[in-house]
Amino acid sequence: MLELDQVRAGYGAINVLWDVSLRAEAGQLTTIIGPNGAGKTTLLRAIMGLVPVTAGEIRLNGERLNGTPTWEMADHGIAMIPEGRMVFRDMSVEENLIMGAFHKSHRAHVKRRLEEAYEMFPRLRERRTQLAGSLSGGEAQMLAMARGLMSDPRLLIIDEPSLGLAPLIVNELFEILERLKAGGRTIILVEQNTERAVAVADHVYLVQSGRVALSQVASEVKLKHLHELYFAR
Repeated sequence: MLELDQVRAGYGAINVLWDVSLRAEAGQLTTIIGPNGAGKTTLLRAIMGLVPVTAGEIRLNGERLNGTPTWEMADHGIAMIPEGRMVFRDMSVEENLIMGAFHKSHRAHVKRRLEEAYEMFPRLRERRTQLAGSLSGGEAQMLAMARGLMSDPRLLIIDEPSLGLAPLIVNELFEILERLKAGGRTIILVEQNTERAVAVADHVYLVQSGRVALSQVASEVKLKHLHELYFAR
C-alpha cells in the first residue's frame, strides 16, 4: 500500500502540491484525475523522487520513501511509465524491453519476462528487431508499458497512457489495464479520459490546484458531479 500524508512538493520556490493525502491500496487500481496544471504529474514525480518533498511523508507498506533516489525505486518494487512514452528511439524494441530489467536483481529473469511481454503485447513480438523510433504512437505506448513491467513491479505508476492515441488503441490499453488489475497488480493511473479512468478504477481522486478535491470509491462516483468539480463549476 502506498500512502501520501500531507505532502507538499514543487519546483524551487514554486510549490505545486498542498497537503496532499491519498492511499493506493495493494492489488487495486487508483485513478488520479484533474485538469491540466492541477499537479498530477508533479504528484507522481514526488513519489518517484524526481521532485523534492518539502513537507509530509510518502510511505510504501509503512516504509518511508521520502529522500529515496529515483534510481533506487526499482529496489522497492516501483516502476513508472511516464507521459509521452519516452522510449529509446535508437534502440530496438527488444533492447528497450531489456532496459526495463537492467537492475541486476532482475537480469536473471529477462528471458521469461520478455516472453510475458510478447504474450501481453503480440504486436511487439512482430516488431522486436525494429527501432523504437519507427513505431506508431500506440505501439510506442505499448512498448513503454511492457518495459515498465519487465521489472515485475509491485507498484506500477502510469501517467496519461491514452494521450494522443486512436480510440481502438485506447481500448486495447484499457483492456490490458483490466488484465493487470485482475492479476493483482497495484496500479496508480493518471488519466484525462475520466469515463474510462473511473470505469477501470477501484478508487478515484480528483486533484484541483494541487489539492485533493474528491476522494471516492469508484463505484460510487457520479460522472456529472465529478465533471462539475473537474471544471470548477
